[in-house]
Amino acid sequence: MATPTSTVAAGGNRHWHSIQVLPLLLLVPCFALLVESGGIPTTLDGPFPPATRAFDRALRQGSDDVPLSDPRLAPRVQPPAPEQIALAASADGDSLWVSWVTGRAQVGSNLAPLDPAAVRSEVWYGERSAADAASYPHVATGSAEVYSQLYPYPGLLNYTSGAIHHVRLRGLRPATRYYYRCGDSSLPGGLSDERSFTTLPATGAGCYPRRVAVVGDLGLTGNSTATVDHLAHNDPSLVLMVGDMTYANQYLTTGGKGVPCFSCSFPNAPIRESYQPRWDGWGRFMEPITSKIPLMVIEGNHEIEPQGHGGEVTFASYLARFAVPSKESGSNTKFYYSFNAGGIHFIMLGAYVDYNHTGVQYSWLEKDLQRVDRRVTPWVVAAWHPPWYNSYSSHYQEFECMRQEMEELLYEYRVDIVFSGHVHAYERMNQVFNYTLDPCGPVYIGIGDGGNIEKIDIDHADDPGKCPSPGDNHPEFGGLCHLNFTSGPAKGKFCWDRQPEWSAYRESSFGHGILEVLNSTYALWTWHRNQDAYGENSVGDQIYIVRQPDKCLLQPTSASSLNW
Repeated sequence: MATPTSTVAAGGNRHWHSIQVLPLLLLVPCFALLVESGGIPTTLDGPFPPATRAFDRALRQGSDDVPLSDPRLAPRVQPPAPEQIALAASADGDSLWVSWVTGRAQVGSNLAPLDPAAVRSEVWYGERSAADAASYPHVATGSAEVYSQLYPYPGLLNYTSGAIHHVRLRGLRPATRYYYRCGDSSLPGGLSDERSFTTLPATGAGCYPRRVAVVGDLGLTGNSTATVDHLAHNDPSLVLMVGDMTYANQYLTTGGKGVPCFSCSFPNAPIRESYQPRWDGWGRFMEPITSKIPLMVIEGNHEIEPQGHGGEVTFASYLARFAVPSKESGSNTKFYYSFNAGGIHFIMLGAYVDYNHTGVQYSWLEKDLQRVDRRVTPWVVAAWHPPWYNSYSSHYQEFECMRQEMEELLYEYRVDIVFSGHVHAYERMNQVFNYTLDPCGPVYIGIGDGGNIEKIDIDHADDPGKCPSPGDNHPEFGGLCHLNFTSGPAKGKFCWDRQPEWSAYRESSFGHGILEVLNSTYALWTWHRNQDAYGENSVGDQIYIVRQPDKCLLQPTSASSLNW
């Protein structure tokens, strides 16, 4: 029976619709759905006239960071008990990463790092709850590391982390609930209390994660906590974080407030500072979600965190804290990787390492796309931090060089959806390729509205007087490219004088998104504002993204890249 619900379509107008979802295939634990879209628009109805919902001036543009003394950020266990427990997907649904921290981090001038081998890295697990570790049928072991953030300048404090453990569980049954404890079973109090997780579906066209949450530029403000609460209420089975996790580099090494924005300088310091305990607080805050749901991350500019005399060491915290399937996907670097979640192939790309078409990342990406069999994983979803398509003044055309290097490859292999952050607002594009409306182009979605301390972006490049100069938005990595449009209403111009035709809907509000892939051709995308009430009916933007493999044929000739 069709159930009436209220939604907001692309233009933001609330209307009633009915949607009927009928079983098509049921092979436990995999399923696909036949969709009747009802009143929810589909990409087949597009391209849509550009629409903007103006910033609600009754709302604040941002909020302050939550202090580390807050119980959600403060330590809740004593060493050697594990904390900051987090899961991450491996290559497929039959394996999973478990990470955690033991011991106390240190801040000071002369620090002695912990011995990462002093505490074992163990995960005890099984399909039934158990009262103690010995009652689980399986145990897996891994390794630990300690990283340091060092500033060899007078007056700046150093940091050395607790022991960060990573263990890969293998031979798991897909779409199955497991119970586990992590830590060191040889030490009194060395194991966590029991947690549980459900593995991702088996790789295959009839198997899809129930819900994939997507969020970017989260931070740790009051708005960030609202985003996470709302996200948790939507009960995802996987979370994508498209960069800029903690904003620890908005702080001085002493913990004092530093600067309000990334582009601001530290006038009294020889290097941009960072207060690494914010990472530990963020890990504790996220643990209620990350200890039961895989969190997949990619680096953003706030993860660069230079250290050393010339800032030659970067990304130390990001590289140490997160487990990702880099070896499983053949990249052998945490800066870019891929994985499967049922019938979805996810590709996480790095914008702050070489993306040139003659480089290693591009070569890896091409091989990864060639290996995708669309009969097995019909959907290909890519994510990286800075957007290629963005009509806000902030970061406008900032990563045009990356777009010029990589866009054609993604288009040729018919990548379906692209998620990015960096711009602190929401924007969904019409299907586009090379700034031209194209029904075979990806749907690009900007979701950098997680709630961080830098506040919401409200100015558009097409607003009067808000078009940046070509050199204003300089990337933290790579060259500076910009273009004046060669056709259409903006021909000869750097900025449009109205919302670009490739921008379908934009709104300056904090929030997160939910992707629900229903079958091999239909996926429902829903964006939720923080200020809306919880529930199925509270959506800010909603659309069915529809693949057309019969019309949008794969361009490369590859035995493994078959249309489906």
